[in-house]
Amino acid sequence: MSTDISTGLLQIWLPYTQMKTAPMPLVATRTEGTTIVLEDGRELVDGIASWWTACHGYNHPHIRARIGAQLERMPHVMLGGLVHEPVKDLSRRLAALLPGDLDHCFYTDSGSVAVEVAMKMAIQYWINRGVTGRKKLLSFRDGYHGDTLATMSICDPEEGMHSLFAGAFPEQVLADLPRDKALIDALDTLLAERNHEIAAIIVEPLVQGASGMIFHTPEVLARLRVLADKHDVLLILDEIFTGFGRTGTMFACEQAGIVPDIITLSKALTGGTMALAATVARRHVFEAFLSDSPVAALMHGPTFMANPLACTAACASLEIFERESRLDQVAAIARQLCEELEPCRALPGVRDVRVLGAIGVVELDSIDDMNRLKAALVAHDVWVRPFRQIVYLTPAFTITPDALTKLTAAIQSVIREGAFRRAA
Repeated sequence: MSTDISTGLLQIWLPYTQMKTAPMPLVATRTEGTTIVLEDGRELVDGIASWWTACHGYNHPHIRARIGAQLERMPHVMLGGLVHEPVKDLSRRLAALLPGDLDHCFYTDSGSVAVEVAMKMAIQYWINRGVTGRKKLLSFRDGYHGDTLATMSICDPEEGMHSLFAGAFPEQVLADLPRDKALIDALDTLLAERNHEIAAIIVEPLVQGASGMIFHTPEVLARLRVLADKHDVLLILDEIFTGFGRTGTMFACEQAGIVPDIITLSKALTGGTMALAATVARRHVFEAFLSDSPVAALMHGPTFMANPLACTAACASLEIFERESRLDQVAAIARQLCEELEPCRALPGVRDVRVLGAIGVVELDSIDDMNRLKAALVAHDVWVRPFRQIVYLTPAFTITPDALTKLTAAIQSVIREGAFRRAA
């Protein structure tokens, strides 16, 4: 990366980036609605809502006003020995919104850490009940659950980002999602043989995101609930990506009619304005930590846990879901994505086109020149970040039909032009 020291870019270590060869990043100066304004004045329609966090679009006035008022009262206070109204309000709201008795909320500040806490809860759940040996998690091929050390151990070791770290963390149990009878039987057998060492099953419900937006049916989740109950293991749903309307229901698990033992939430939790995550447990999980012994407590506590500003933003976001027809908007986005991405299927190099809720995916045979493809999309005044072999859209639910058409038209155009191939 060539840059001028005066820009300050030499001091920034960018995510998922080879800093030696990466092109200069664009500089964003302002956001509004579904638009990112660049330093040079260009305006880009954002097709991925900043990693699908800004579900209401950027700078929503209700969230902004609520954060401003909270900032004047109390920006932060430690949760150790103290609580505050924003965290009480958010916890009540989440417990009421989530299915079943998912009503005990533990807060962190990122999705990866929320999953780490879920793993810790699951393992300690068995320890506190006097059951020894259950210290492994069963996860699935093509799964992704974060970049911290423990979460890396439950990602698919072949998925690419973490393959360098093979052997650096405890070995977990890896299986195929039970998509058909043979795989159901195989998972049933695996659990029968190894349930004595498995604390929990963890899965991304309906969409395995980072491995290429790979979809599966609600029936798969229902099977996992049945198998978890049959073999007496906990079921964790990682709804960091799928929570808060992205798949067409408020939570993906609703489509399967199941209640996980633990659920993890983040990303769109605050409407994309503040860092916040939650690990929410059912009553029987929480009660396993109740004891006269302090050793049985969950010994975890991030410094900025349940930051009042972030909790306020989350409450404001949930208020917007109550007042505005977000799920209807998601359904409309899904219809438009189906209609406007389908023509890509006939283009050279396209392997598949698929849509679920406000997620649209064009899967290519390969992307030979990622930087060229990204630059071509920006040249169409859209912000889309392909990865692996897919070009995908996860727009804000508030995107206008015209803005969404601009995104889908840009994707059609760059694929038709072969911008994903190396220049001759």
